[in-house]
Amino acid sequence: MVFIHIFVPVFKETMADTTQIIERDILIEQCLKHDRNAQFCFYEKYSRKVYGVCLRYAKNSTDAEDILQEGFIKVFRYLKDYSGKGSLEGWMRRIMVTTALNYYKKKNLLNKEIDPEATRIALPNDYEVLSKMTHMELLELVHELPFGYKTVFNLNTIEGYSHKEISKIMNISVNTSKSQLSRAKHSLRKKIESIFEIEENMLATSLLAC
Repeated sequence: MVFIHIFVPVFKETMADTTQIIERDILIEQCLKHDRNAQFCFYEKYSRKVYGVCLRYAKNSTDAEDILQEGFIKVFRYLKDYSGKGSLEGWMRRIMVTTALNYYKKKNLLNKEIDPEATRIALPNDYEVLSKMTHMELLELVHELPFGYKTVFNLNTIEGYSHKEISKIMNISVNTSKSQLSRAKHSLRKKIESIFEIEENMLATSLLAC
């Protein structure tokens, strides 16, 4: 009885995962046949999941929507190249990131807000400060960063690109990428400390009023 109790849930979970993969593959197959209904279902299923990626790299929601649309055109164009071995969402995320960067390259905006190489900034305890924020609160603050800072921060900290990879993607040096990341973290830390200071002052004021 113990054997059944331990292994049946794992079996059910595996079956559920297998079913999802089969449904995904059938949907992809229909999309490759240019089935409009299948493409609409595909878009409805995944657009919300990757819109957040577009929004992180965009200057505003309008640009994010444009990037999303351009990204899905590429998704459908290159869907035949998806091997099915890795995460489909991960594959789509990479397309959206590339689309976002190309979107601003076309407008000659990608490197305009990248400062020249500068002295690296020491950031003691920056991770300790950032860890105090919720995921959504941190993303909102990241979105407020200057465009260059935000792009490097997203690529390195969220997407996991190395500075060498970022330097090639953005056509900047490795040192500039490192400098931008340091400045982004420094700016975030200042914003967070300011928020905490305001909240602590408000709390102290309310306690004195009691």
